[in-house]
Amino acid sequence: MFIFAIRNKFESFVMKKQNVIISQNLEESLKKAIDQCPHDRLFILTDETTQTQCWPIISNFACLQEAQHIIIRPTDDHKDLESLAHVWSELGRLGGTRHSLLINLGGGMVTDLGGFAASTFKRGIAYINIPTTLLAMVDASVGGKTGINFNGLKNEIGVFNPASTVILDTEFLKTLDRSNLCSGYAEMLKHGLISNEENWNELLAFDLDHVDYEKLQDMVATSVAIKERVVEEDPFEQGIRKALNLGHTVGHALESLAMKEGRTVLHGYAVAWGLVCELYLSALKTGFPKDKMRQAIYYIKEYYGTFTFTCKEYDQIYELMTHDKKNTSGCINFTLLGQVGDIRINQTAEKEDIFQMLDFYREVMGC
Repeated sequence: MFIFAIRNKFESFVMKKQNVIISQNLEESLKKAIDQCPHDRLFILTDETTQTQCWPIISNFACLQEAQHIIIRPTDDHKDLESLAHVWSELGRLGGTRHSLLINLGGGMVTDLGGFAASTFKRGIAYINIPTTLLAMVDASVGGKTGINFNGLKNEIGVFNPASTVILDTEFLKTLDRSNLCSGYAEMLKHGLISNEENWNELLAFDLDHVDYEKLQDMVATSVAIKERVVEEDPFEQGIRKALNLGHTVGHALESLAMKEGRTVLHGYAVAWGLVCELYLSALKTGFPKDKMRQAIYYIKEYYGTFTFTCKEYDQIYELMTHDKKNTSGCINFTLLGQVGDIRINQTAEKEDIFQMLDFYREVMGC
């Protein structure tokens, strides 16, 4: 009886709604966000790359002149316990208290790790995300997921705890190279696939080689709104939020394989390759139109190239997929589509089907 009462209390808990600002004036937006979080000390977390390329964009803001800096090493390879412990240590050394405020300025690695550090330091301090990559803007910094990689697995340790405010400004996207822009765009493609034909077609028509940043800001706003609607309906991923995992069951496995083999890939590229696989499963199991599958594959192959592996690695990829957090009762769980916008969560596949899917990937992607 006691356990039942505790479980009901937990299930009735509502995650706080995240304040997302599509900024037209970055300094004004940031000052307002900071003012809404009374604090005794202010900290800014960056990695070495964003400290050099993105901090100068905001370094003269009056609201940041008292901030103390914490810097970690860049890339997803360092989204680990060592970097997390460094942030905790620096917060303590610099006088952080449970009333302090942390600003995460960076890509998804910084917002994921910084959000987790803030969520656990002194049992939780407030934090603000200023994502500086397209991937972080449309995915990592929005929705309340925080965490680190652990034991060779992506995002294995973490908590649901949204930032007080997320500030999106495409000015930062001008600092990105093409690969990082494409990486974030893969998550936008995923949002388009789970949304509607109009959004999907607009995404396929956008020129990634000659970026219209004003147009991209509008598309980012649309993409974030899609994710926000899903998260608001299902904040703790008990149901429809699993739609956001389209492409990720396979994508995370390929990403983990790449880490193990020392050939790290950008997260969005792994998601794009995962979409190829999971759209094939969708065509096989839930009737996704083959012409739309081919359309998506052509686009992904053109902009994302391929991740190579052989049939000798199928068992290892399958094993990595068994660690996916969506799995239940030992079954690998997929989000599939019946059509663009027709979401089918909690779909399973036999090992034979998964190996057939990997065969298909290698054939169409030219492995």
